[in-house]
Amino acid sequence: MSALSSLIEYSRLIAEIPDTYPLVQLSTLSLWPIDSRRAVLKGEIRFARDIRLRVLEVLNLRKGQILEYGYEVYRGGEKLYWYDPWPHFDDPAIATTFPHHKHVPPDIKHNRLPAPGLSFTEPNLPFLIDEISKMLSQ
Repeated sequence: MSALSSLIEYSRLIAEIPDTYPLVQLSTLSLWPIDSRRAVLKGEIRFARDIRLRVLEVLNLRKGQILEYGYEVYRGGEKLYWYDPWPHFDDPAIATTFPHHKHVPPDIKHNRLPAPGLSFTEPNLPFLIDEISKMLSQ
């Protein structure tokens, strides 16, 4: 069973983030049910060097799926990049991971890369935290 299928299991995964990932300084993530089948995850994870990961997920717990998400990474007030699943049907650059993609500078709104680490059926937080941890260790 995926952690996305259980409010309790996903809550446990979220609560363990600061202990599991040493570079995480603070997590304000909150998970709450909308109704008997849906839940919302929202908040931030803070890292060294003023790096923040802002998280929004809407989950279908019965299906064990992320229905919607948005992940934004900031350094101070500067948005470094973000991930979303908005379907850009006309962008062949992201066809390999459609609809998952990453927005990056220089034209952050229109410059997109494939996002092979993201999924609707598995938790995305481990991938995102690992990516930031690698960035901080360089």
